[in-house]
Amino acid sequence: MAVKVKKSNALLALNITPLIDVVFLLLVFFMVMTRFDEEDYKLDVALPTASEAQPLIAQPRELIINVNADGKYHVQGDFVSLERLEEMLQQAAANNPDAAVIIRADRRCRLEFPVSVMNACNKVHLTNYSLTTSAPERID
Repeated sequence: MAVKVKKSNALLALNITPLIDVVFLLLVFFMVMTRFDEEDYKLDVALPTASEAQPLIAQPRELIINVNADGKYHVQGDFVSLERLEEMLQQAAANNPDAAVIIRADRRCRLEFPVSVMNACNKVHLTNYSLTTSAPERID
């Protein structure tokens, strides 16, 4: 007895629509979860130099505070008063007690302004703060 095998001329089609859906969902997820806080680094602040400074390793939940030459505080795209800055630090401490605070003070500003930020951090028990500097220019 011979077994009959049907041969179909129809091509097997692979449905890639679900694959495309998954790729787009992943794309949207990564776009939403990406931090777009580069504006904090765009403020023109002339950082002081330090020869012994260690490179800063970015931490996931950091608050960047810029202090310009006039002593004005710039946080998350807005200029804020010291009182408002303390409120923001209090909120950051409530959300994450280990939050890192990065203070970028202009080298031409009076020292009292970055020290005021440090005092505000201590007031709300945020002890993980650092003052950024830039590497000195090498003269060879």
